[in-house]
Amino acid sequence: MAKSASQESRLGTWSTLSIGLGGMVGGGIFAVTGLTVQVTKGGAPIAFLIAGIVALLTSYSYLKLTLSFPGEGGTVDFLNRAFGTGIITGAANIMLLLSYVVLVSVYAFAFGSYGSGFFAVADQGFWTHVLASGIILVLVLVNAFGGSFVVRAENLFNALKLILLAGFIIVGLATPMDWQRLAPETYVTPMGLIAGAMLIFLNYEGFELIANASKDVARPERSLPIAYIGGVLMVIVIYMLVAGVVVGHLSFAEVAANSDNALSVAAQQFMGRTGFIAIAVAALLATSSAINATFYSTGRLAFIIAQSGELPTQFERSFRGQHPAGTVVTAALALLVANFVPLDAIATMGSAGFLLIFMAVNLANVRMARQTASRAWLSGIAALSTGVALLVLCVEVDENPMTRNHLWILVGMIVASFAIEIAKRRITGAHLHLLGPDAASNAAQGRND
Repeated sequence: MAKSASQESRLGTWSTLSIGLGGMVGGGIFAVTGLTVQVTKGGAPIAFLIAGIVALLTSYSYLKLTLSFPGEGGTVDFLNRAFGTGIITGAANIMLLLSYVVLVSVYAFAFGSYGSGFFAVADQGFWTHVLASGIILVLVLVNAFGGSFVVRAENLFNALKLILLAGFIIVGLATPMDWQRLAPETYVTPMGLIAGAMLIFLNYEGFELIANASKDVARPERSLPIAYIGGVLMVIVIYMLVAGVVVGHLSFAEVAANSDNALSVAAQQFMGRTGFIAIAVAALLATSSAINATFYSTGRLAFIIAQSGELPTQFERSFRGQHPAGTVVTAALALLVANFVPLDAIATMGSAGFLLIFMAVNLANVRMARQTASRAWLSGIAALSTGVALLVLCVEVDENPMTRNHLWILVGMIVASFAIEIAKRRITGAHLHLLGPDAASNAAQGRND
């Protein structure tokens, strides 16, 4: 029997997995691997493993919630269903949007850092900011006028960056490395290792994008477990191997001197100038496609949050099939963050923001465990792990005089989220409604459970 057009357009297992892989193996691995090595030394692969385990636990909650409540709402819908639309939930949804602002900033900074490697060393600082700002501005226009092109280009970009990273890993491992730099005696303290892991936790947040595409998945019971659980496991392996190759081919001093583009410098060590160019191109492709995808998602995310009454109605307006208001605001804020906030502070902001959001999602699944047919204890462990990870990150940041002020940026994000939510309520006086038609009954059932 011939398939209908709607059936053919639905996402298969590979396409669903690709969404998660594309979201996770984006610009983050290029942006913060050098920073991770600086913070954790030879323990960098273990740091990626620790962060991956926390993400893996959280992916269980997302899997169960997505199977029970498929749709475009994703995280916003899950929180609203579990906790209603009170001020805390509204602020959490706005916090999610601000965390994506930080994510775009990380990707843009990485694009600028790797792109500036083609210029004279004395001019690289200047070109980093020019290229970071330029890619944000260009991709805002692409998203506004070429949304369909963005979607079509993502699969190609994902394939290219994975091929280039695979080459980096294979050739790097096949070339003599200094394995002593990966020995346990080169690790930092256990607390420092956990803090370093949480600093780069934003590298794993991309699996969250699967939830937003779940209504288009053809066989969710088969595809979603592979996409969520399998995707995170695959990315853990990729990240650990990439970090191991970098540490094996660059001394800690060399990583510190080339922290912003450590992968391309490491590639130059064992593949020459060709390797440097190949990985720099991979970084430019990965970061630009990640910004593209994030802009595409934030426009839709702002639209969904506005529909639930937590942002002004201007964010619901469409243009050429897109919702540009959220994208434009995200871009404007990202320009400020990318140009005026150091990379380590940006990474701290982003990771802390997503740890907060993921802790809330884990608690949401605990609250609705009967509805989602979940093991509440497993989501409880996930919530505890994200909470403890966030606490360790904050303590380690606070104990370092050089990074202590980063906590004020996080506090500012939280305060801004609550301020926007409270201001919106006072200005409009509007009744906030849940996303789905059965949201009220779901929330009530969740409270009874």
